[in-house]
Amino acid sequence: MNNVVKQVIFPAHLPEIIADVSAMQHRCLEARQAGRRISFVPTMGYLHEGHLSLLQEGRRRGDLLVLSIFVNPAQFGAGEDFESYPRDLSRDVDLARRCGVDLLFAPEVKDMYPRGYSTFVDVEGITDTLCGASRPGHFRGVTTVVAKLLAIIQPHQAFFGQKDFQQLTVIRRMCTDLNLPVEIVGMPIVREPDGLAMSSRNVNLSPQEREQALVLSRAISKARQMARGGAREIAEILTALRSMLEAQPALRIDYLQIAHQSTLQEQERVDADSVLFLAVFVGRTRLIDNGFLLS
Repeated sequence: MNNVVKQVIFPAHLPEIIADVSAMQHRCLEARQAGRRISFVPTMGYLHEGHLSLLQEGRRRGDLLVLSIFVNPAQFGAGEDFESYPRDLSRDVDLARRCGVDLLFAPEVKDMYPRGYSTFVDVEGITDTLCGASRPGHFRGVTTVVAKLLAIIQPHQAFFGQKDFQQLTVIRRMCTDLNLPVEIVGMPIVREPDGLAMSSRNVNLSPQEREQALVLSRAISKARQMARGGAREIAEILTALRSMLEAQPALRIDYLQIAHQSTLQEQERVDADSVLFLAVFVGRTRLIDNGFLLS
């Protein structure tokens, strides 16, 4: 089940770093008018191989590759890890260079949310479950910042990882509902060789917590084994997985659900659209993962 990406090194050139919103908008508009196809990868930085897989695909598909790095305060709730979220711009610039990034947009919070800012984007329904239920207001922050970034950069295509499955679903719905002329490309989860899904937050795990976090990918494997072996009752599968997760002393379950891939509604029986969604705290670090059961 591991999808470990090998980094592809493109002809190296330093990305142009732009912090000013108007300057970024102008550069991208010039590129569109010149007929260049813009690929865009929005991130919060502290890049890992999952991000690099998005950049590599964007480089292959586009003429101008744009990366944004912005730790978005609007998607963090009270008591969450906004202040401690890992940041290392110089490291990210080097990785961006290796992937052939042309423009790196790194705005300040005051420029994305100036004094008096009062406009937000809400996607209803599919944000009421999973991370939306456990992190109230999170997706309003996500959709607002993504809508702003798409308006600034005006890409032809934007790339998102499937590790944040609900986020990908929500962004696709937002773009459809708002008639935004951008292709949203979902890319497979990239995992460490031992199965742990790549995440910027993995750096916060102690060695013992890192070992216990492997139960997430093992739980996905177990669920697939049961489903492919004929188990169809979701309650039976979740009971087995909960026992696996609760056996890890540093781990606390946030949610454990099997839901339909499009509606994100919980199911009672496994079918071709069934996706297992997990969110757990390992120590103080929150990790998410997911996987289809039958595909």
